Amino acid sequence: MAVRIRLARFGAKKRPYYRIVAADVEARRDGRFLEQIGSYDPKADPPAIKVKLERYEYWRSVGATPTDTVASLVRRARNAPVVPVVS
Repeated sequence: MAVRIRLARFGAKKRPYYRIVAADVEARRDGRFLEQIGSYDPKADPPAIKVKLERYEYWRSVGATPTDTVASLVRRARNAPVVPVVS
């Protein structure tokens, strides 16, 4: 079974919101997936990218291939400064 790490579109019309998922290559874009490993909100200012990097690396280690867009988003997420949460 070939696995691809790709975006699945959610959200309303004209308000896209994407989940970064590990899915079988033959599954539909918004169909069944194996695991959700992140999210991407392009409408936020700046665009919000959340990725579980340890799960991304796991899927890469077992042979999953990311799409060009997901690879770009992961690079941006890795380079983003970490903002501490103030309680």
